[in-house]
Amino acid sequence: MEKKPMLTLSQVMAKLAKDKGIHREFRMNENGEMKLQDNETIYSPQDLKIVKSYRFEGESDPSDNSVLYVVQDQTGNKGILIDSYGAESNYPESFDEFLRDIPVEEQDEYFFE
Repeated sequence: MEKKPMLTLSQVMAKLAKDKGIHREFRMNENGEMKLQDNETIYSPQDLKIVKSYRFEGESDPSDNSVLYVVQDQTGNKGILIDSYGAESNYPESFDEFLRDIPVEEQDEYFFE
């Protein structure tokens, strides 16, 4: 059986937008508030769940890693959240703790070949 090449971060983002309608991003602002793009709701980790995670490793530098999470809020809004590590993060220190506190409920519908 032929092994298919792994998808890149941008390819997964494009598939999520096209196939699942997920195009907004969850971001933490400089005040440590997690918000969904174009939405003023401030989320706590318990308001969210991670339904899929995709891990990527930099081709030229193995320490240049990132994870893309598909995140859903309690009302069904979905977005992506990108955690880059290995390089300097753009997020405040509280980001890692916030991310660890989000419940994970992986869903197979986000598996791409």
